[in-house]
Amino acid sequence: MECLDDLKKHIGRRQSATDVATPVPANLLRQTLLRPEPELGPGDPLPPGWHILYFLPQFRSDALRLDGSPRDTGVIPPMPLPRRMFAGVRMTFHRPIRIGDTLRQETELADISVKTGGTGTLVFATVASRISTPEGLALEEERRTVFREEVKAGERNQAPRREEAPGDAPWRTRVTPDPMVLFRFSALTFNTHRIHYDYRWATETEGYPGLVVHGPLSTTLLIDFARDSNPGRTFRSFTTQARAPLFDTAPFELRGRPTADGKGCEVWAVTPEGTVAVSAQVEWA
Repeated sequence: MECLDDLKKHIGRRQSATDVATPVPANLLRQTLLRPEPELGPGDPLPPGWHILYFLPQFRSDALRLDGSPRDTGVIPPMPLPRRMFAGVRMTFHRPIRIGDTLRQETELADISVKTGGTGTLVFATVASRISTPEGLALEEERRTVFREEVKAGERNQAPRREEAPGDAPWRTRVTPDPMVLFRFSALTFNTHRIHYDYRWATETEGYPGLVVHGPLSTTLLIDFARDSNPGRTFRSFTTQARAPLFDTAPFELRGRPTADGKGCEVWAVTPEGTVAVSAQVEWA
C-alpha cells in the first residue's frame, strides 16, 4: 500500500473501454424508480444521468475488500485509507446517448488531494470521463470519490457538519429509501459495497444508523426531479456535492427552485432533520 505522499504520481493514469447502451438495464432502472416513461427501445434517448448503467466495474470477487469495494478502482490506485464514499459529480451533456448506441469511454485520473477535517484525514480522487457515441462526444463527467479512515470498533460514524436546507423551495417531493430499491440499484450498477445492502455491516462495522443510500442514486433522483419539475428543458450541465449521507431509516425530501435568471435551477436532497445531504446545480441548454 502506498503512502499518501506517493499517490499523486498516478495522476494522468488512463483507461478506455467500449459498451453498448442496451435497453434492459434502462428499463429495469425505470421500473425500480417507478418512472412514468414508456418502455425504452432502440433509438430512444437515454434519460440524462442514466449512463451509470453502462461501463460497469469488472472485478473478480477475490479482488474485493471486506467491505465489498474493489481494491484497485480502475484508474484510482489502491488507497491507504479503507473507507470509500461518493463526494460529487459534474456532468456536461453534449448530445443524447440512444438505446442501441455503441459507446466508447476514455477515463483519466485527473487529481488526488489530501485534506484533514473534523472526520479525520480525507483523500479526494477526481476521475474525468468522456463518453462518445457514433455521432460524437455525448457526455463529459468529473466524479469525485473520498477515502476516509476506518471507524474504530464500537464507535459511531461521525457525521459532517450539517447545513440547513432552504425552506422556501417551491418544488418538493418525498422519497422513501426502501431497502429493496437500494438492493436493485446496487445490482443494476454492479456496486458490491456492503454499506448499501448489508445491514449488519453498515451498522456494526461502519457505525451507520442503517443502510446508506448510494450517492449515485441520490444524484439520479435529483436529475429526474429536476427534469420532472422543468418539462421540455434540456440539460447542459448538472453538478452535485455530497454533504452528508442518507439512510433507509426514514423518508427524505427532494427540494428545488429555479435560478433567478431562469437559465437553471438548484435542487437538494434533504435529510429527515431538514439539513442538506446533497446539493446540485443545473444549467439548461
